Amino acid sequence: MQERLGGASPHTISPVFASALRAAPGAHRIILGVDPSLRGTGFGIIKLAKPLPETLAHGTISCPAGWERSRCLAKISQSLREAIQKHRPTVCVIEGLFYAQNLQTALIMGEARGAAIAAIAEAGLEIFEIAPRKVKQAIVGYGAAQKSAVAKMVQRLLNLPKPPAPDAADALALALAHAQENSRYNLTPLKKI
Repeated sequence: MQERLGGASPHTISPVFASALRAAPGAHRIILGVDPSLRGTGFGIIKLAKPLPETLAHGTISCPAGWERSRCLAKISQSLREAIQKHRPTVCVIEGLFYAQNLQTALIMGEARGAAIAAIAEAGLEIFEIAPRKVKQAIVGYGAAQKSAVAKMVQRLLNLPKPPAPDAADALALALAHAQENSRYNLTPLKKI
């Protein structure tokens, strides 16, 4: 409490994550965020650090339109396995389900999500999900924010030289939102998969 009342500038962004850094010794410090999609699965890996979280990796697992779904699902799984092996996250947060009006789209999204979850679970990571609106609310302050606003805020929070690609920005936003949720007392626990 004294720290908050002390002279901290109202324009600094580090206090959002400060309590996450003081968490229990066994707390997750490297977080993988995943925004699944068949043609463009975004991923982002952050490490909790002072004064701000560090970006270890981010990108989009892209699949050309001509590829069969099975080939795309294999690429999603393999790419996530490689990222996990390289950066050793201990927890993953994936975008929660949304309601698609088109049944075919919902099925394809479910397949991409399943391929990602299988690769992540295979590595032994804890997996949580956060609803897209809740992520936008946590990062931008508005649950219906545009993708560009999310990307710009992620750039600012992670001190990146330029905004990340939209899918990677969403994945990094998931990781940041998870860090923020774990840094305070929650009356509603995070949804674990």
